[in-house]
Amino acid sequence: MKLWCLHLSAVFLILCGSISFAEIDDLEVEEDTADEDEVKVAKLKTDQKYYIPPMPSGDVFFVESFETDRDLDKSWVQSAAKKDGVDENIAKYDGKWAIEEPIEQPLRGDLGLVLKSKAKHHAISALLHKPYEFIGNPLIVQYEVKFQNGLECGGAYVKLLSKPDAGKLNLKEFNDKTPYTIMFGPDKCGNDAKLHFIFRHKNPVTGVFEEKHAKRPTVNLDKKFTDKQTHLYTLILNSDNSFQIFIDHVLVNSGNLLEDMTPAVNPAEEIDDINDEKPDDWDEMEKIRDPAAVKPEDWDESEPTKIEDSNASKPDGWLEDEDELIPDPSAEKPDDWDEEMDGEWEPAMIS
Repeated sequence: MKLWCLHLSAVFLILCGSISFAEIDDLEVEEDTADEDEVKVAKLKTDQKYYIPPMPSGDVFFVESFETDRDLDKSWVQSAAKKDGVDENIAKYDGKWAIEEPIEQPLRGDLGLVLKSKAKHHAISALLHKPYEFIGNPLIVQYEVKFQNGLECGGAYVKLLSKPDAGKLNLKEFNDKTPYTIMFGPDKCGNDAKLHFIFRHKNPVTGVFEEKHAKRPTVNLDKKFTDKQTHLYTLILNSDNSFQIFIDHVLVNSGNLLEDMTPAVNPAEEIDDINDEKPDDWDEMEKIRDPAAVKPEDWDESEPTKIEDSNASKPDGWLEDEDELIPDPSAEKPDDWDEEMDGEWEPAMIS
């Protein structure tokens, strides 16, 4: 399988291998006191940090640090497609994108790809520098996300698209049905915060593609969507079929591609027969009388079902005159109890 293209949908993304910065030393200009009539030179002091673009090394298939606003039209293609199965008024991928600084900027000159439209579908994509084939070498997907206004419902995930069997990808027509190989990144709607890792696997027998989902991460993701901070998401796929997922260099998920995905790539040794049917004479009773059972010769029908235990003795301190049930002494009347509506309150009885 070859990876051909990168698609993203995000609120604030910076795609890069690493971030570094330089810090200016404190600069002080002393006042000139030689002549009181002359204008004094004010002290200037700054600790502003400046962004330095990363310098990728090794075999890089795609890198984007959004160094100028011209990068948007130079490398990226915004989708003009429509989403199937939704109202015509919101079906278009017509959300706007821009390359600009975030609202809070700790690094001067650090730009990112910013989603600009509310309640719109967004899709933007760029071709990899060269196709990636899963042959021996590990694959690392890494990018930064900053929900600078928080997020209630939306995704900031990337898709690595599959190379088409014939022809070229028409990025203008990219939509949610476009075949992909890997989907990775944060997603949230309501109280359901996720970190997706999904890959599409082709069954070698049937030829049908099926999505394989990783289990949920081991950490709470809620703050990543609300703290308005930049977070680094990393996915590593190894040649031994193991994978690791990191957030800010902290391992949050790992496993095996063949065994730890749902549904599993390697099927179970036994599965339910989908063609099996309940017999017409099936009896739903879990237990039946033993037709071979015989009444013992010494069985006495006149004996009671239960008898007193001749070895039982009364416990010390047993109170003969106490009631079997008493009001719960720890019970309290609810604050919203209305005697006119609910009647007189009485505590629950306990033994």
